[in-house]
Amino acid sequence: MATVALAHDYITQRGGAERVVLSMLKAFPGAPLYTSLYEPSQTFPAFAGYDVRTLPLNRLPPLRRDHRWSLPMLAPSFARLRVDADVVLCSSSGWAHGVQTEGRKVVYCHSPARWLYQRDRYLRESPKLVKLGLGGLSPYLRRWDAAAAAGASSYLANSTAVQQRIREIYGREATVLPPPHALAVDGAQVEVEGLAPGYVLCVSRLLPYKNVDEVIGAFRRRRHPGALAHHSLVVVGEGPDRVRLDGLLGTNTRMLGVVSDAQLRWLYANCVGLVAASYEDYGLTPLEAAAFGKPTAALRWGGYLDTVEEDTTGVFFDQPDHEKIAAALEDLLVRSWSAPDIVAHAGRFQEPQFIQGLQGVMAEVLAS
Repeated sequence: MATVALAHDYITQRGGAERVVLSMLKAFPGAPLYTSLYEPSQTFPAFAGYDVRTLPLNRLPPLRRDHRWSLPMLAPSFARLRVDADVVLCSSSGWAHGVQTEGRKVVYCHSPARWLYQRDRYLRESPKLVKLGLGGLSPYLRRWDAAAAAGASSYLANSTAVQQRIREIYGREATVLPPPHALAVDGAQVEVEGLAPGYVLCVSRLLPYKNVDEVIGAFRRRRHPGALAHHSLVVVGEGPDRVRLDGLLGTNTRMLGVVSDAQLRWLYANCVGLVAASYEDYGLTPLEAAAFGKPTAALRWGGYLDTVEEDTTGVFFDQPDHEKIAAALEDLLVRSWSAPDIVAHAGRFQEPQFIQGLQGVMAEVLAS
């Protein structure tokens, strides 16, 4: 029987890529998962039930707490990793696709390396030493990245935007296989204490390119009170930008940090809608909101173009600034939305379809 192994960049946070990896592990039960860093306290508890194998970098606790310090070291670390399997499925946004194997390699690309091709946006608030290290290594890393991409038997993209980026950067044709929304709608819900239904929800890691500051600004700088004046903002997520964002909060915004899945279900179920202003390669949170019948105001960029159906599941704004965000939210709040239509849209992005698609690609690669 063919052996399968998985590889992922790092498992140190609770985000969309980590949920995708959990779905991959369901697709290939018993497959080991290779990763550079694994910090159980900062990611989804479900990883504890799988065979997670880490690189030597994981012995350094500061790197597990903040993976950004490890960025200059990740490429050479993965380049030294040899995985013995008939096929390795690499969940990658720039590192895991560099693993070495005598078997086949399938890359599921969340994005070509942002730290190489979107440096100004992605590394804006990273430590200065990290920026200097990546800057000096950039020519080598681009060559390494191109070679790693060329070594794959097959490429998958999470969105049409990433598919196009793969074509432009690597010269590879990728098949789009959208990730599922993996937050089970019928799971337990736990109420967030002190929070009344009827708020606008923002679910995001707190990083500068996520533009949460502009979302907060939309609730602070309203000049002409309208529908938005009657709603508060609730932000779910944690990250290096937390301290700065705390200083921007108005009286109508609440930051919750990390919440459990049961609390997140309650938050989606009781919000009036979601706002998503970040530069995302795949727009996962609008699908999570849609599964609960809730519309989204999203940035017209990247993965949101695949996961938000304009005028059916949400509205778009063209720039991530507070005035345009506020105008889009006003539009969203005064419209009537069909919850069944929104839920039906989310139903096109289910975990069984994703698993079946992955298994089909891997079978084709092994048969070729």
